[in-house]
Amino acid sequence: MGYIEDLRKLVGKMPLILVGAVVILLDKDQKVLLQERKHPKNVWGLPGGLMEIGESTEETAKREVFEETGLQVTNLQLLSVYSGKDYFAVAANGDPFYTVTTTYCTSEYEGKLENNHEESFSLQFFPLHNLPEKMVGSHRRMIEDFKIRSIV
Repeated sequence: MGYIEDLRKLVGKMPLILVGAVVILLDKDQKVLLQERKHPKNVWGLPGGLMEIGESTEETAKREVFEETGLQVTNLQLLSVYSGKDYFAVAANGDPFYTVTTTYCTSEYEGKLENNHEESFSLQFFPLHNLPEKMVGSHRRMIEDFKIRSIV
């Protein structure tokens, strides 16, 4: 059983604060890597996920990108930390939570792009000006912030 499941046993349906990290990963053509997620189903989003006990947000970002894509990212640049009432969600099982998401950017990676079929249906690089219609709303916002700041 994982950390979040253990917490849920203790607090029931009380909202949790979950910390995670995502990465805006650009290829040589300045296209962003997105995954067609299984949860929420058929919605595109940035690679990333929730922090494990003892991890930093940077370690979380690197681990999650590797688990979901097979790529090892380096030279992560902090874009921002997203939190607050706009980042409230309810999981498919009805569990409420707020997210605190650290967003990193990089164009430095190595390895072979491989989809983790437990996490997503597919992986694809998209032009920043032509993102999929069905996207995690907060991830679209993060990409828009990145485009404004152009930090990589």
